[in-house]
Amino acid sequence: MNKTHEVKKTDIKRQWYIVDATDKVLGRLATKIATVLRGKHKVTFSPYLDNGDGVIVINASKIKVTGRKLNQKIYRRYSGYPGGLREVRLENMLDKRPATVIRLAVERMLPGGPLGRDMVRKLKVYADDKYPHKAQNPIALPDYLLK
Repeated sequence: MNKTHEVKKTDIKRQWYIVDATDKVLGRLATKIATVLRGKHKVTFSPYLDNGDGVIVINASKIKVTGRKLNQKIYRRYSGYPGGLREVRLENMLDKRPATVIRLAVERMLPGGPLGRDMVRKLKVYADDKYPHKAQNPIALPDYLLK
């Protein structure tokens, strides 16, 4: 009888990947990033462990969306007070805070709770091609993970 291999926190090896978001579709890119952050691309995937890798996204301002989402997609947040509902269209959000658009898309694809928050901490998003994470030695995300 074969034994099941349990992954321990000490066995987890992390790699940093860099993704250029130029002319990529928002949702399709977000699913690939969420897969890498969660660790589902690894053989040692465990749903209860954070064994995913880190992702750096550059050129977030050059992301594309399909259909009529620029005018129809609305981001809502509520302060909890009467009249505290704020709505921002995707078009305005891409102009003012393009990094937030990608971060929210990926964050909403990850599990909620402490495990999901740990995964989101390994996501760094920048509107242009400058990023301060040279020490992590990021490599380009492989093509088999982007298709």
